[in-house]
Amino acid sequence: MPKREIDNGSIVPGETYRVAILSAEAVDEERDSQSQSRSNTSESTTQSPPVKQGDKRTLSIESIGDQGDGIAKVERGYVVIVPGARPGDEVEVEIQNARENVAFAEVIEAVSSNTDKAD
Repeated sequence: MPKREIDNGSIVPGETYRVAILSAEAVDEERDSQSQSRSNTSESTTQSPPVKQGDKRTLSIESIGDQGDGIAKVERGYVVIVPGARPGDEVEVEIQNARENVAFAEVIEAVSSNTDKAD
């Protein structure tokens, strides 16, 4: 990954991302399409994150990240990282920091946890 992507916060070190490798021809076609799109409208087509700082949500933790934090997904596959949560936990969280591609949240309350189901 280019260092500038990490420096500007688009990429978080240690996280997993999906990438595509495109031919130069496909990239040129995409640029032409984007250029034409921009000339047809003055509005930005960039979608904003589906959460914002201060939002409260109930999330189901789906997996665990490389750093041991819980990972949940919300609208459009947007990732929310929840320290201290484990796969199978259902937690109420407050969003602490929302970026373009990932949000970080703090657990307010455990609705149910994986340890509750162990009996």
